[in-house]
Amino acid sequence: MGRVTNLDAARPKVLEFFAGIGLARMGLERAGFKVAWANDYEVAKWSMYSSQFGDAAAEDHAFALGDIGKIRAVDLPDNAALAWASSPCTDLSIAGSRAGLDGSASGTFWHFIRILEELDSSRPRVVVLENVIGLATSHGGDDLAAAIRAFNSLNYSVDVMSIDARRFLPQSRPRLFIIGAQDPPADTTELSSELRPDWLQWVYGDESLVTHRAAIPAPPAPLTSGLGELIEALPLGDDRWWDVGRTEAFLQSLSTTQWARVSELRRAKGVKYRTAYRRTRNGVPVWEVRHDDIAGCLRTARGGSSRQAVVRLGNRRLQVRWMTPLEYARLMGAENYHLTTARTNQSLFGFGDAVAVPVVEWLAKEYLMPLVRGELNSTDASSRVRQSLGLS
Repeated sequence: MGRVTNLDAARPKVLEFFAGIGLARMGLERAGFKVAWANDYEVAKWSMYSSQFGDAAAEDHAFALGDIGKIRAVDLPDNAALAWASSPCTDLSIAGSRAGLDGSASGTFWHFIRILEELDSSRPRVVVLENVIGLATSHGGDDLAAAIRAFNSLNYSVDVMSIDARRFLPQSRPRLFIIGAQDPPADTTELSSELRPDWLQWVYGDESLVTHRAAIPAPPAPLTSGLGELIEALPLGDDRWWDVGRTEAFLQSLSTTQWARVSELRRAKGVKYRTAYRRTRNGVPVWEVRHDDIAGCLRTARGGSSRQAVVRLGNRRLQVRWMTPLEYARLMGAENYHLTTARTNQSLFGFGDAVAVPVVEWLAKEYLMPLVRGELNSTDASSRVRQSLGLS
């Protein structure tokens, strides 16, 4: 397992910060990259990562288990073309503390910047920061501007995109991607796009920020169905379906609108699936069922978020249960992930705290790989970064 082949040598090398269970790696490597080094501090996630890839201690891949604050540039392999960071969203998400990049968790982003600074002349040509879209509005946009300025200070021009996993999977999961390039491509003349919506345009209008807008293909249109195809087929008598009392309590918590929706689907012929979240409304915990054949955003139990449930409806029957690890994996585009060694809660947390595989794969194929290989039209943005820093 650790031998370096000629094929591996030809693949651009990646440093994977805040690796989690490795879903970013899966997407990057499907696009032709080679992850050579990874880091995360959670033992449970490292256990899943190691089980999935089997090379956590191989010669051509190193996994640094522990606090990113203790990592130094000298610990990293040479000649990386890309550095990817899926930094913690705990202080940026709606369900979190909203402390922003000053928070104890999301503030670990600054260690990523420190390490890039230490790399100096061996800094990767391209960097990516992935996080929740709450980063764009945190502290009135100041946190996003601070992140962009930090990349600018390291000679990166920055592009910012919002991509929803729903374009590839039946799950509503919007994420923000900040792409830094030492040799950025020429600006597209299309000021706004599906990937750069109006609420992100202020980034490009701020003259204190060095930015670019790469011209890349439009992503697939958002899906409107598909959840039912990914639901695990459990027998009706499986003990994971909730008992009568628990199911009745679920129904009693529904609002009038929710009750009408569920009742109509229950009476209809055939079987349909919906997902449900437990919310607190006016101080009272209630269940809310999605109206469409799309999953809500998978989340961890951290920060007050709730686990997602599956509702089976039709033929005058209704059953409810918690979503399974396999369903989480499928909804993240990781249907072949090794789940046998992980506990249920461990799996749900790992997937709920990750980035969807096909989103990373698409971004890597359409933007990151051409950028690394110099196949996108270059511009004078690199010199503008240096001028803004007084370096030329």
